[in-house]
Amino acid sequence: MAGMSSCVALRIMLFPPCSLPGRRAPAPVWRHYSTHARPCRPRGAEFAPYAKFLYIFSLSIDFLLYFAYNYTLLNHVSVFIDGSAGTTGLRIRERLAAREDVELIELAEAERKDIAKRKWALNACDAAILCLPDAAAREAVSMVENERTVVLDASTAHRTAPGWAYGLPELGKEALDAILFSRRVAVPGCHASGFIALVAPLIKEGLLSPETPLSCTSLTGYSGGGKKMIADYREKGAAYDPPRPYGLAQAHKHLPEMVKVCGLAAPPVFLPIVGNFYSGMLVSVPLHRAQLLHGAGMEDVRAVYKNYYTGPVVAYRETLSQDGFASAGLLSGTDGMLIACEGNAERFTLLAAYDNLGKGASGAAVQLLNVKMGADMRAGLVLQEV
Repeated sequence: MAGMSSCVALRIMLFPPCSLPGRRAPAPVWRHYSTHARPCRPRGAEFAPYAKFLYIFSLSIDFLLYFAYNYTLLNHVSVFIDGSAGTTGLRIRERLAAREDVELIELAEAERKDIAKRKWALNACDAAILCLPDAAAREAVSMVENERTVVLDASTAHRTAPGWAYGLPELGKEALDAILFSRRVAVPGCHASGFIALVAPLIKEGLLSPETPLSCTSLTGYSGGGKKMIADYREKGAAYDPPRPYGLAQAHKHLPEMVKVCGLAAPPVFLPIVGNFYSGMLVSVPLHRAQLLHGAGMEDVRAVYKNYYTGPVVAYRETLSQDGFASAGLLSGTDGMLIACEGNAERFTLLAAYDNLGKGASGAAVQLLNVKMGADMRAGLVLQEV
């Protein structure tokens, strides 16, 4: 509120109550000691010709200062990564460590599970990035007792929760504004990021009905399963070589956000597959032309993507395949996403390639921090031109 109070004081100095637009000036004050009685000029009268303009201008400054103070992190910010020892937290720290506009608040290894120390760090920082299991993330949010700290949650806990913005700014102005005006932002799930980037614009632009039954396949590297899965793949060797579909009960934890953000009437049939490679992701959604509305076809889908995804983080490409194959490792180690639509006039596949630890997790968190700071969206990110 510091910005607000300073501008209010300025406005009172410039416009005392008698000079504000719509206010009547008090009756003239007569100087009894004068031999020629004449009215004093009301205080602020010299501004009268410009009063309305200056008053509106000062209100605009009020709003800008209030917005900057309350909703954005300016210039140099302090960041606490709660859960910095995990795969997502380590990558975020790596991306932020070299930046001069970010100061990392870090706890010693022995203090990371100390409730009092964590609570102090969560309230001392400008932005807290949570890389925790769902229950621990909810607990961390409850520890924040000030109105200043921005919370970016990389867990599943708050992606469909009221009062939380969904962190996919590429979906348009409404999505970006929601992120800018919220102190609580949910980092999208890795699988969900690609599905939503592919489907949400088509529904929003009227090419696809929310009632249309959809299916989705997502091939991911094993790092998305955390330290235990990483250890399993590294220790068990050939037994884990073949790709392994999972989530076969159709209860994957990313389905609720897919439904909510896209506005679907029902969840897609979703088949995630983990492969024997460390990182990378390829999400695909197959469509028949008959599933589109108003006689639309593949070129109409491509036109929507060209309009939505112009970079710098998410970009449209005519094709993601090389020699007839699309690779889940195309953007491994980077933080961007590439979108394409490939097929023929009657049947085609929507494709999103990215890194499950990049745009699917840590890269998305860093990008959202940049948005909240008002910094270049690319700051600290590794973006590969393909």
